[in-house]
Amino acid sequence: MDTNKVTPEDEKIVCEKIADLVSYGLKSGLVDPADTVYTVNRLLEDLELSDFTADMDSISVEKNVPKLADILNDIMDYAVKAGLFEDSIASRDLFDTKLMGALTPLPSTVRSTFARLYKKSPKEATDYYYSFSKATNYIRTDRIAKDEKWTTDTEFGTIDITINLSKPEKDPRDIAKAGKAKASGYPKCLLCCENEGYAGHLSHPARQNHRIIPFRLAGQDYFLQYSPYVYYNEHCIIFNKLHTPMKIDKAAFEKLLDFVNLFPHYTAGSNADLPSVGGSILSHDHFQGGGYEFAMVRAPYEKEFEFNGFEDVHAGLIHWPLTTIRLQGKDKARVAELGDKILTTWRGYTDEASIIFAETDNTPHNTITPIARIRRADGSAQGAGVMTEGDLYELDLVLRNNLTTEENPLGLTTHMLSITTSRRKTIGLIEVMGLAVLPARLKKEMAALEELILADIAAGKSASEIGANIKADEVLASHADWAEEFIERRGTSSINKDNIHTIVQDEIGQVFSHVLEDAGVYKCTKEGRTAFMRFVDAVNA
Repeated sequence: MDTNKVTPEDEKIVCEKIADLVSYGLKSGLVDPADTVYTVNRLLEDLELSDFTADMDSISVEKNVPKLADILNDIMDYAVKAGLFEDSIASRDLFDTKLMGALTPLPSTVRSTFARLYKKSPKEATDYYYSFSKATNYIRTDRIAKDEKWTTDTEFGTIDITINLSKPEKDPRDIAKAGKAKASGYPKCLLCCENEGYAGHLSHPARQNHRIIPFRLAGQDYFLQYSPYVYYNEHCIIFNKLHTPMKIDKAAFEKLLDFVNLFPHYTAGSNADLPSVGGSILSHDHFQGGGYEFAMVRAPYEKEFEFNGFEDVHAGLIHWPLTTIRLQGKDKARVAELGDKILTTWRGYTDEASIIFAETDNTPHNTITPIARIRRADGSAQGAGVMTEGDLYELDLVLRNNLTTEENPLGLTTHMLSITTSRRKTIGLIEVMGLAVLPARLKKEMAALEELILADIAAGKSASEIGANIKADEVLASHADWAEEFIERRGTSSINKDNIHTIVQDEIGQVFSHVLEDAGVYKCTKEGRTAFMRFVDAVNA
């Protein structure tokens, strides 16, 4: 500590903030009253203070305290002034997580509470765990609140769009330091169970406030945690205890169905297991789920059919932009078995007329993105965390193919258009289910785009002239063709300052819908449906 920079008044103030933080811990249930003094002393140690000048009796569950983010920011401002760390985004995140670690109960305590509540109801257990994850600041609710979210009505129902503003931009100083730091292979990745309680470093987030819940899926050890960025309600990660690669197979279907059997109020799905159509972390077996009704859930059957030998499993093609077979049955083992038969057939399926090749040059191209849920007797997919009479196990199997061509080097059916992202982005599990997660920079770009469009309309310029002006802007150039098209289609007279933002949001949503159609292996056309039924016939052969 640099004692020359802090004053006795600074130390007095930070002690008051420590009192506020511990009071917050009491109010949120993180700190037991019997642990009050212990927690204060933990925080004094973290801040390299030897004296506590605040009134210990002022620490109380009844005390009115500022917002957690404000308390932590004030304490970190002191820590920076005291020279405990350099003032950068990553360093502050590491330090405030360390502070929250002093308030966070041991894993055994959290697991015991979860297990006790689970006996009452799976939903009661997850409600506790989700609230706990927010209370510890593992889920940074203050940042997530900044995300911009809206819905768009499309041919395929109401889909979700979010601009992710919760991930802070990296500080160049942090990047430079991380590049010089000694490489570490512990934990092996961000999903490993060894992250629980890990202090982290500039290249790896701190997790002192992180607790995970163990359970078994298909005879294997898995853990439950929530995503720190919760792109949707109760966005959870279900990950293997072992650092083992993702694989879509019968066992994956069994595990997904086991999970929704354990937590009937949650959906669970997996990214595909091939590059370009899979997710960002293929090196660690994991699923994603949560308590959110995605647009895909509401998609009705478009065409129903039977698979030979599986007449007890209801099957059909749903009305969704990506080619999706929906299976429903009372016996989850039978649903998984049929899913495996479909997967096995698809892995080896080639239809040259539809430009579908199982492999080229010994590189496989066909796989499946699976999503499991409980379909309630009343047709809904949400509800209490218990199964009731008439409920069905439901498994959506989204056919995926990552074949590339010279004209489409990133894949014929794999990428998100650059119109809305300024970069190509693969269609992963979350997008497949009908939620687009767009980068933070889009918020600023769209605001600038809206301003330019309004100014040019006020100046009497045509759609083509506006498009040319956008193209001349280095930052906005990638949006020019898209913007010109919708301005021309809507007409400049229909666009004004009161509706421009809504219009841009709606147009982004429509692009996302079209992109999902592009990602469909079989298109939503008569020809596409005919070709799809050839695959169904192949499964039944």
